[in-house]
Amino acid sequence: MSSLLTTEPVQLGTLALPGDLVVPPRPTGLVMFVHGSGSGRLSPRNRWVAEALHQHHLATLLFDLLTEEEAQDRRMVFDIDLLGHRVVEAIHWAGHHPDLADLPLGLLGASTGAAAALVAAAERPARVAAVVSRGGRPDLAMDSLARVQAATLLIVGGRDTGVLALNRQALRQLHAPKRLEVVPDAGHLFEEPGALGSVAVFASSWFEQYLGCGKHA
Repeated sequence: MSSLLTTEPVQLGTLALPGDLVVPPRPTGLVMFVHGSGSGRLSPRNRWVAEALHQHHLATLLFDLLTEEEAQDRRMVFDIDLLGHRVVEAIHWAGHHPDLADLPLGLLGASTGAAAALVAAAERPARVAAVVSRGGRPDLAMDSLARVQAATLLIVGGRDTGVLALNRQALRQLHAPKRLEVVPDAGHLFEEPGALGSVAVFASSWFEQYLGCGKHA
């Protein structure tokens, strides 16, 4: 499928944040990636998962939540409300893109980006249908979790014990369809052999179920 993918560099929001949009033939959904602290749209892990999603006819958008200057300020890197607002701006942008406006929307967040994704999902309940958190910190969005209507999947490495405990706490605050998947013997970054593959399988299945992608022939 790679030769059939359409790749488009884009600029989002009032700050013209750089992003990379990839659209497969006949896309059945859009997954927006929300990276965590110290990362960006060039994250090799997110790009690897994005390539896996393309095989399921899902378009992907990876973008930087902060400008280069902002990313040097650790306070902004961990400002979940600000990051959530940037995701909402990206959702607004996608809603006006002719190839994306009618596609069901999912968010895939990693680390602190998962909290930003959940904040955005709470702010745009009619637009965001599904959220997947990879090694995320949903506890940082605790005040927003009860308002999230999107089906939410939390994926955590079995050896990432501190984050796993925080995810279990956050799971109890979610009222939408929800599930916690633990990848055995995986750490926070899912660097172990096969660990990121498990993330891709879980995420693809979740988005297929809740974005309606399973209907694709």
